Amino acid sequence: MNIFVTGGSGFLGGHLLRALVNAGHKTRALVRSDATTRAVEECGAVAIHGDLADHHALREGMTGCDAVVHAAALTDQWGPRRRFDQVNVEGTNAVLDAARRQGVPRLVLVSTEAVLATGRPLVQVDESYSRSRRPVGEYARTKAMAEKITLEANSPKLTTVAVRPRFIWGPGDTTVLPAIIEAVEKNRFAWVDGGRYATSTCHVTNACEGILCALEHGRGGQAYFITDGEKVEFRTFLTELAATAGIELPDRSVPRWLLAAVSAIGEAIWRPLHMPGTPPVTRTFLALSGQEMTVDDGLAYRELGYRPVITRDEGLRQLTAHRG
Repeated sequence: MNIFVTGGSGFLGGHLLRALVNAGHKTRALVRSDATTRAVEECGAVAIHGDLADHHALREGMTGCDAVVHAAALTDQWGPRRRFDQVNVEGTNAVLDAARRQGVPRLVLVSTEAVLATGRPLVQVDESYSRSRRPVGEYARTKAMAEKITLEANSPKLTTVAVRPRFIWGPGDTTVLPAIIEAVEKNRFAWVDGGRYATSTCHVTNACEGILCALEHGRGGQAYFITDGEKVEFRTFLTELAATAGIELPDRSVPRWLLAAVSAIGEAIWRPLHMPGTPPVTRTFLALSGQEMTVDDGLAYRELGYRPVITRDEGLRQLTAHRG
């Protein structure tokens, strides 16, 4: 197929471009700079210069395409509401509009379990669990809106599908492992309630496999969870992940109730006063990383034919070997 990708220069995007090219697809990707152009071309894709607000670039990239993968998103825990709306909501609308105008028959959105985040734990939820009407934080709010408008755009002319990888990790990670290392180095790392709760995870290779399966078999108007398989204790996984970088995590722990109070007060002060940086603790962090977040990807098994291509243990061993 001819496939156009947004967000191709990011962590997931780079892996996805290589997976698409290796599968024999002719791939184009949206880029905003010379550095991202080089990154995309090194993956074997054709660079299309522009951003999500550049309607001409979007239409150029989608010309003659069989499918679009919309992976670009603002994933920060904190930031201006307007910026989240511009990237995650208006950007998704622009991609959908260009796809319709160019007659692209299929679009896959890279979504997230955060669209369900209310601040309460998620325990082995499946796709029947409704998106939150009051999502926690701007990331969850705008990704929920992006998923809603994407799936509601499904039509006989444009099949729209969403995939929801939970806790993406793996080689080249620019978010999770770097944040852990920074927190440890600055003596700021602490477990939430000891970290003794379960989580689902999704190695970046498995996330790409889920996207490829959705491109081939995804049912229009449907979202699919993608994971590594069995859930794992959050503390166990993070400890093993940090060890691949030679980092030993401290045993320090803070009660969740205390962090919830700190996050509520911090956010109430930060935004009205336009304070720089990010509050010490955010509600988004607590919702997604400070309690059980486990999902059931059985629907992807049944409808997409999805199967993890790498186990959690294999992924951890590869990261350790890479460091060595």
